[in-house]
Amino acid sequence: MSAGQTRSAGEGGQQEPAAERVLAPLPAPRGRAFTTSWWGRRWVAALEDSALDSARLAAGRRAARRGAVGAVMVRPGRVTAVVSGRDGSAHRADVLLRTFDAAEWRRLLAAVAAEAGRLAALLDGEMPPDLVTDAESAGVELLPGIGDLEPECECGVWDHCEHTAALGYQVGRLLDEDPFLLLLLRGRDERAVAAGLRPQRPGTPRSETAVPAGLDARTAYAGLPQPLPALPAGPSALGAAPALPADTSVEGVDAAGLAYLVAVTARRSARMLELGLAAARGEEGPRGAYGSAADEEAVTALEPVWLDAAAMAAAIVPGEVVARRLAAGASRTPAELARAATAWSAGGAVAVAVLDAGGGQGASWAGPRTAIVAMDTSEAWEDAGGLPPWRRSGVVWTAVGEGAQVRYGPDGRWWPYARRGDRWWPAGGPEPGPAAALAVARPVAAESEPGAAEG
Repeated sequence: MSAGQTRSAGEGGQQEPAAERVLAPLPAPRGRAFTTSWWGRRWVAALEDSALDSARLAAGRRAARRGAVGAVMVRPGRVTAVVSGRDGSAHRADVLLRTFDAAEWRRLLAAVAAEAGRLAALLDGEMPPDLVTDAESAGVELLPGIGDLEPECECGVWDHCEHTAALGYQVGRLLDEDPFLLLLLRGRDERAVAAGLRPQRPGTPRSETAVPAGLDARTAYAGLPQPLPALPAGPSALGAAPALPADTSVEGVDAAGLAYLVAVTARRSARMLELGLAAARGEEGPRGAYGSAADEEAVTALEPVWLDAAAMAAAIVPGEVVARRLAAGASRTPAELARAATAWSAGGAVAVAVLDAGGGQGASWAGPRTAIVAMDTSEAWEDAGGLPPWRRSGVVWTAVGEGAQVRYGPDGRWWPYARRGDRWWPAGGPEPGPAAALAVARPVAAESEPGAAEG
């Protein structure tokens, strides 16, 4: 029996009905990291560590980026979607993951129940790290590892092909928004998990079991015949800020700076509200640098003031006066701030660290030797016409004469850059290999005006 055919059994050994969810296609992830949550990155890492052909993996990542993955069906043990090729072909692709047996579910539910709020966190779109750690200590590997994601595709390739790889990357994005999909893949949906956490008295029918204190409202209402109350309406104007007094003569008050701070705060608050409402409806919420991309792991070598300035400028482009103030506060120039804002939009704090590493700040992370090995041995170069002539400086590789560049990041990924004038600008989010990153950078570089220098 394959991984996708197993089903978890209930307490009495009976097989539970196979729940399923169908999720609409996601918009193309332009100019941002592919996954932004730590659990989404773990899923993608399992996919990339399992695939034997890096060229197919890169092709799948490009396919997912161009929106080739259709609606995704998630059910116990299997995710399915139709993936379109550039040649107009379409193939059904499946990625399989082993479901848990009854004993494993008992141990996992015990880990969920061990700390108040863990179920609510899952329902609210968060995966508590300590839950995963406690489950692993109990012998339950909730997140997949190397070899756990098995591919099946109509194209006939026995390993991960372009189609299953594209589906795998898309599932990583879906997990960003709803980690409960991982539990459904492991065998149980939200209602089954909630039911397994209810205290049961001997002889008491399950429908009469009291709801434990601390259970969130959505789960409690799920067992009642009445529908949930209507959700409140979202903000009428995203990021609309209250108008400030026209009088700017108050001594010691920077009116322009204050207005900018109010606008950024309003934008961030509105996005957080829309994310919460969208999650409650099971919809795709707004994405952006001040939404999910702001959750990227911070790079400790960077100054917090500089990161904050980059995040603010990514949320709302500041005017000339405010941009000078923000840049000066971080001992940078307005031009550097503009590039940092672009980097933050592509990948948060990690992307800003990669930008600084190529701008004379130096890389604070270990790994250049690993990067050199990856550059020299990447099989994906065969599809890209071979290795181009490079000029290397630290963790930065510049394709000579092309206006394109790739940088090795602290996350082990490769970041594309393109030249604008005499400066290098981020050209997109991270890619798994240098060939994939260069493929992203080249068309951006071709659209830019030729610069006066390559430094």
